[in-house]
Amino acid sequence: MEGKTYTFIDLFAGIGGFHMAFHNEGAECVFVSEWDDAARQTYMANYKNISPEIFKERVGKDGKISQNLFAGDITKVEASDIPDFDILTGGFPCQPFSQAGLKRGFHETRGTLFFDIARIIKAKQPKAFFIENVRGLLNHDNGKTFATIKKVITEDLGYSFFYKVVKASDFGVPQHRPRLYMVGFRNKNIDFHFPEPTGLKTTMSDVFGGKVDKEVGYTLRVGGRGSGINDRRNWDSYIVDGEVRRLTPKEGLRMQGFPDDFVFPVSEVQAMKQLGNSVAVPAIQAVAKEMLKELKNAGE
Repeated sequence: MEGKTYTFIDLFAGIGGFHMAFHNEGAECVFVSEWDDAARQTYMANYKNISPEIFKERVGKDGKISQNLFAGDITKVEASDIPDFDILTGGFPCQPFSQAGLKRGFHETRGTLFFDIARIIKAKQPKAFFIENVRGLLNHDNGKTFATIKKVITEDLGYSFFYKVVKASDFGVPQHRPRLYMVGFRNKNIDFHFPEPTGLKTTMSDVFGGKVDKEVGYTLRVGGRGSGINDRRNWDSYIVDGEVRRLTPKEGLRMQGFPDDFVFPVSEVQAMKQLGNSVAVPAIQAVAKEMLKELKNAGE
């Protein structure tokens, strides 16, 4: 991407699927938040060479040394301690809002992690945001949770709001993984359109390097590993060249669209959990590309 380098922050970062996607499109990460220690290990191992500034130790206001651009719990981070940035990204965990949601908007989201996204947008006024959640969020609590999120973003914060359920398999990788993508801009004249599907580019046979009868695999999950090929809950066992094989992190990385040289300095159990919690990089990257194009076209 020519011209301006856009900056972004990576919240609820996990193993950095958003970081990978936006970096691949020429954007620069300036702040990360992830509370889980094992995920932080994996994150640092893979991004310290890409974004070294984030991991530098600094002396804080209290005189203590910390990595304050690689933060832990976002609820404990003051917005004023976050560098200025253009785009907020994050796959935030969804906790329920109360029944009063629509009436009270912004204030009703307190105690949920969406509130931290909202307060950072309010304080920092970025050009855009891209947040992600499970598709069930659309209908959660009879649609009230989603309605509250939309109200906070459009009415309380004054941003545009575009959303779509996107399948990872529509952007090259062999798992359906439907997720709710939500995008918005400070400049409401930007008429954003989600990218058109590019189709499947990698099959499960490519993932395993052997013949698998399923082109598109099971969506990666957290928990329930090793249920067995004949169990209805199975999601990690496949027949490959006539024999039963279980997914390892190597195959999981390919299903999520990470490069083969991505490393896991943690146990296989932790690695599979981290992959199950991750976003699919090619789907995120396709949306990132459109967002950056629209910002550039609008002169933002």
